[in-house]
Parts: sequence; C-alpha cells; structure tokens
Amino acid sequence: MNKDNITDIAVIGGGASGFAAAIEAKTILPTAKVVILEKLDRVGRKILATGNGRCNLSNINLSGDHYHGSVRNIMRVIGATPSATEFFGSLGVICTADSKGRIYPKSNSASTVLSALRLRAEDLGVIERCGFEANFIESTPQYFRISSASGEKYPCRRIIVAAGGYAAPQFGTDGSVIRLLRSKGCHTTKICPAVAALRVRPELLKGLKGVRAKGRVMAYSAGKLLKEEVGEIQFTDTALSGICVFNMAHLFSQYEGKLTLRLDLAADMELEQLVGYLRVIQYQRGKHTTEELLTGIFPRSLSSYITKRALGRPLTLLISELRENDLRQIAQLIKCLDFDVTGTAAWKDAQVTSGGVSGDCIDERLQLRSEKGIFLCGEILDVDGDCGGYNLQWAWSSGIFAGRSCADSLRGGRT
Repeated sequence: MNKDNITDIAVIGGGASGFAAAIEAKTILPTAKVVILEKLDRVGRKILATGNGRCNLSNINLSGDHYHGSVRNIMRVIGATPSATEFFGSLGVICTADSKGRIYPKSNSASTVLSALRLRAEDLGVIERCGFEANFIESTPQYFRISSASGEKYPCRRIIVAAGGYAAPQFGTDGSVIRLLRSKGCHTTKICPAVAALRVRPELLKGLKGVRAKGRVMAYSAGKLLKEEVGEIQFTDTALSGICVFNMAHLFSQYEGKLTLRLDLAADMELEQLVGYLRVIQYQRGKHTTEELLTGIFPRSLSSYITKRALGRPLTLLISELRENDLRQIAQLIKCLDFDVTGTAAWKDAQVTSGGVSGDCIDERLQLRSEKGIFLCGEILDVDGDCGGYNLQWAWSSGIFAGRSCADSLRGGRT
C-alpha cells in the first residue's frame, strides 16, 4: 500500500477524550496525519449535554477517593497532565469554580468547550471524519486496518480508542467498541450504569414523586457501611435521585445487587434531640391530626409519608394521642429511612459507565498489552468518577496521556 494513504494516528471517537488525544498527538508530531473517526454525523454531541449543557470540566478537589475501577494509575495519569483550567486556558477558554469546587467554562456553555477543541484541532490539521462506525480492527506487520459497519477500510499506523462506554447511547456511546476490543484480547469488568438514579420498589415511593429533601445518604451491603454522602435527595415514582445518590450507583454492581440506601433526613440532629423536638411539636399542635406533625420541617407529602410509615395508622389520629414510643418510632424512621435498591436507571439516563476494559489489559502508557500500537483512554476503560467533574477530568487527562504515549511510540517505534 502507498505510504501516503496510511494515516499515522486514527482516533476512534470524537468526544472529550478523543479530542484531547488528537490535539496532544498532533502537537507533538506536527507532520503526522491524525484523523478522528466519529460514528455520528457530527462530533462532540455528548460534550454538549454534560453538566446540563454547562459542561462541568473538572473539580478543584481531585483525589483518588473520587475514582473507582481497576485501572491502578489513575492519579498518576491525572498528575502527569495539565489541569482542566490549564488545558482549556491554552485553548482560550476561561474557567471558573463554584462553591462546591466544580469547574465550568466562564461562559457556562458546553458549546464553548466543543468549539475550543475543534478550533485547536483544526489549527493543528487534525481531520474529522464523521459517519464512520468502527466495527473491526485488522492487524498487519506494518499497520492496522479499521473496518466500518459499511465495509469501508481505514489503514493507520497507530490507534487511540476513545469511543466511550455504554452510558447515554443517544449520543453515540453504546458500548459497541468495547465489544470490538474483546476480539483484540481485552476482557472487561462487570459493566453497569453509574452516576445514575437508583431504583427501589415503587410502592415505597407512593406519594413522594417530585419531593426534594436534604439529608445524609448511606449505602450498606450485608450490614456494612460502604459509603455516605450529604446532599439533596430527590424522589421520583420509581427511584431515588440526586448527586448524593448518583455517587452510590457504582456500588450496585460491585456488591452484586445487594445494596440498601439509608436516608437520614435530620442529619444535623441526634436522635434524642429529634425526639425532644417532636415532644415540643406535640405540645404546640396537640389538637391537630398527625398529618400536621412534621409539616414544620418537611414538605407535606414527605411529612405524611414518614408519619404513616412509622405508625402504620391513619393520619386522623390527634397528635396529643401519640405516646412516647410513637414519637420515638417517628424519630427513628426520620434518621433511618431504608430502601433496598432493585436496580439502576436505564443506560439512556445514566451519565457514566461503571466497568469497562480492565486495567490488567493496558500498560503504564495506556497501551494494550495484547496489541502494541493501540492505546485506550476515557470511559472505555474501567474508570468511573463521582459526579462533579471527575469523569470529564479523566477524559481530558487520559486523552492527553494516551495521545502523548501514542505519539512517542510513533516517533521511535514500529512503522
């Protein structure tokens, strides 16, 4: 084959990690032919949807505690690459952090981020090739050949796989390339939705749809506390939602579906303080029905739900008729409102994939051990982060790291 027809580096996937990889590789090797192969009719659709369209780029509180998965050098990769603020500053994007440490573009618009990535890629000479759905990689002694679903073949010297996982398939990430990589000797860890709502028995949520309440969420399995987080809890007709719940979702698969969420809806009060408060309310509202017992601290629907679930009696009972044991039962339920998790939200409603290509399949350069010359980055790997910018930080960092490793291998390696 004519060498002029062979692409130097083909990046499978025109998303966050794919653009970061292509930009870094082309910056290191200005004369190399670098092409982004995107299955959809345009690049970056998932970027535009992140952070509710605001694009939560990263978080100032980066640590390994916010990441999960079998890739062992997550923080080394992040530490070896520019911060999101530095990277996007080099692309002309000003970033700012909110009170929770979440980093956004100053414009509060994801389109700012995508435009900056595309402009830099264009300036460097990176080629975008849309409508190319990779479904097979053939290896030859001199190069690789990527085949598309339509039968088109794309020869290249190196490959960076940045095709994402299974989450949000409406934006092109349907896990198809993970299946492709299994043919190259890769194995995957258990895969399930992460940064997602957690489903519980619908009958336990009756009357709570649309309710929001602040509290502490604790995840248990077989009686062992796994994780806890404080934040706003949102109730739907089938699930518990909110960031503090999203950050528990990866545990459902990890503990084989044996997961219980315990809500403490009075996290700022000890049990005895709460019982004392209820005694005061009983004195103040004694002539009213139990429907009014908790309306001073919770929305009416949640107030009624807690009282009814705790007592197992109609709300027509007068507050003055409650016994000390009744007040204690109500207080205990407020502090320990348990829900057994039955599943996660569907892939279309999940933000991230928990699981992916195992960390055992790649070396310290994010290169496949079984097939030299193929590098992986982003969500396709078994790395998922908490909600709050951690997953996009992994996308930028792993993309830059893989792009750098790929370019270095091309400079001194196989042709």
